[in-house]
Amino acid sequence: MHAEPAAGQAEVPSRIVVLGGLNADLVVAVPRLPRPAETIMGERLRTFAGGKGANQAVAAARLGGAVSMVGRVGQDAFGDMLLESLVGDGIDTTAIGRDAEEPTGAALIFVEEGGQNMIAVAPGANAKVGRQEVDRLATLLDAASVLLVQLEVPLMAVEAAVQAARQAGARVILNAAPAISKLPDALLQAVDVLVVNEVEASSLFGRPVESQDEAAAAGRAALENGVGAAIVTLGAAGSVVVDRSGASPIAAYPVVAVDATAAGDAFVGALGVALGRGADLRSAARLGAAAGAAAASRPGAQSSLPRHNEIEESLERAKPQQAGPKSDAG
Repeated sequence: MHAEPAAGQAEVPSRIVVLGGLNADLVVAVPRLPRPAETIMGERLRTFAGGKGANQAVAAARLGGAVSMVGRVGQDAFGDMLLESLVGDGIDTTAIGRDAEEPTGAALIFVEEGGQNMIAVAPGANAKVGRQEVDRLATLLDAASVLLVQLEVPLMAVEAAVQAARQAGARVILNAAPAISKLPDALLQAVDVLVVNEVEASSLFGRPVESQDEAAAAGRAALENGVGAAIVTLGAAGSVVVDRSGASPIAAYPVVAVDATAAGDAFVGALGVALGRGADLRSAARLGAAAGAAAASRPGAQSSLPRHNEIEESLERAKPQQAGPKSDAG
């Protein structure tokens, strides 16, 4: 399953299944992020549809992917909002369960003026994702080329979903977020592309990740643990793609950051669409970089996610910032 599409392969429709978190994002803009035990005054509270899984599903759908979302929400107003938002973007929501006991998950988000954020998540119904959702997912995978999965749902469900994808022949993209210190070897060995930011890479591989060289080293550690390829994102410093052929820096697109909350999800969603259409990994990561930059330039999570024409416009207006030389994979 770790083989990349052949060069020059014709573009094909990208059918994507997403398993992941569905949250209501409660966002407060602040002049700076608060310190421990500190109270600061922010602007008005805004509510957005969010969750890493839902965000990645919307990102993929807006770039032309045929997307099915798998997860769980509560029988409440936030759950209604999330389902309506997904349907509005043409996403199949038939595999999303409604939980009668747990509320819809919620994320409390502080966003400072420079776009950086601080997030705490109450998982709610996301924590109840289990066998029922995995069974629905397995049926959807029969017609899918890509599975996108994150870590906002129970690890048992993630492992079962990844194994179902392997059996169905779908490519597995694991965004190991939120940060975690260890993942089962069998899970990593079943992943085609691991996507982590610098914090997540540092947590997972127990090493500092602040530069492209350190990102390349973390990517090589991922390969040593059995993943097919790894992408370590570094915000404004771009990202590093690591596979058996070596490590390649991918430049970031210059942008005035307003809210980086969904930038990583935009990257992953775009990556999934491109890989599902047969793009090579580095080309897919460049599309991800453009999508992430566009998302960071606007407020909100799903509301910030770009459509294909918006990415094309940004690609025409700006060239990516200069990345460093290619790193050796050895």
